[in-house]
Amino acid sequence: MTTLEAWLARLEQLHPSTIDLGLDRVRRVRDALGLEPDFPVIIVGGTNGKGSTCAYLEAILQADGYKTGLYTSPHLLRYNERVRIAGRESDDVELVRAFVRVDAARGDTSLTYFEFGTLGAMAQFIDAGIDVAILEVGLGGRLDAVNVFDADAAIVTSVDLDHMDYLGDTREKIGFEKAGIYRAGRPAICAEPDPPESLLEHARNIEADLRRLNRDFSALRATGHWTYEGRDMTWPALPLPVMAGAYQLRNAAGALAVLEALHARLPVSEAAICKGLASAYLPGRFQRIAQAPEVILDVAHNPEAARALAATLHAQPVLGRTIAVVGMLADKDAMGVLAALSGEIDAWWICTPASPRARDAAELAAILRPHAGSAPVRVEPDVVLALAKARSTAHEGDRILVFGSFYTVAAVLDYAATKQ
Repeated sequence: MTTLEAWLARLEQLHPSTIDLGLDRVRRVRDALGLEPDFPVIIVGGTNGKGSTCAYLEAILQADGYKTGLYTSPHLLRYNERVRIAGRESDDVELVRAFVRVDAARGDTSLTYFEFGTLGAMAQFIDAGIDVAILEVGLGGRLDAVNVFDADAAIVTSVDLDHMDYLGDTREKIGFEKAGIYRAGRPAICAEPDPPESLLEHARNIEADLRRLNRDFSALRATGHWTYEGRDMTWPALPLPVMAGAYQLRNAAGALAVLEALHARLPVSEAAICKGLASAYLPGRFQRIAQAPEVILDVAHNPEAARALAATLHAQPVLGRTIAVVGMLADKDAMGVLAALSGEIDAWWICTPASPRARDAAELAAILRPHAGSAPVRVEPDVVLALAKARSTAHEGDRILVFGSFYTVAAVLDYAATKQ
């Protein structure tokens, strides 16, 4: 196998389960590969806000001249998006070379797609001689593959209900899983304003250096700017994040709390912070791709993200209607998501994303209708067709919101790329 496509197809078939939480297998292969990073490792976990927090950390550290390694998931259009070194996506040759190394080292140990990719990413980071690694948790934290590496600082961005089949059906259970990325005696950042007791208790039990939002650090917003206040450092008159949404200030403050905690090893200047906040960007997070009518893409797929998205829509009213194009996966809390947004939506187009895990559009529409009020609910078989129908009914002052899944947003981005 010489192509990235062939390797990815193989990785999807290599392990009997797509998700198989646990660190024993990953640890064995890590040791066989000799992956011992000698640079600081930042692990970013949480229900929502992980990707944005990673983007802020990468942009700020790069602005101060650090060679960063960033590992995120899932990707929108290309697997290459998951591994970035010094701000550049790994190319196919680099990814395949890493996969070959992992495959040779694993022997008869079976790895999931995500586990294989995690080890491959760290191998590339070590080979590239990076200054700092930023690793985004895939699912949960305690038993996630990235947690096989010890975090010099870890952050939990938020705690809410998602992936309940794997993490538990309460915030207390999920909070314990998220807190598993914390390490004894090391900075443990919590940007969740109302953390479950399980997270706090775990941090106390292991004697982590817990730093909580609104206790040890805070974001104070003013007209046109904001101030970060931490334990030992204050950064005033910072530019507001370029990414939309009131929750982005919380994500940015969490990123700065990480950098404050690591300041002795990774000092950053105020100029770099300002530059990073003004440039950090993440596709699919309230991303505007068209005007008149406006088209906005957002990967929101759980109730917490939907509530944040509803608040952003409410804070940015339009002259006309807000028309939703939504497709979701079957394992998501569709009722919680749709109910959270129903008050902001004037018309719905329901579709089925291109995934074997997708919820059928007709089933999703049936879940929605009791919450839709007088807003019409229409069903189309796929995302692009649903968007086309929505645009055909929209006027210049309307906006179209495409949301519900990475797959839903990716389908629109992929279609838009073919039209350029």
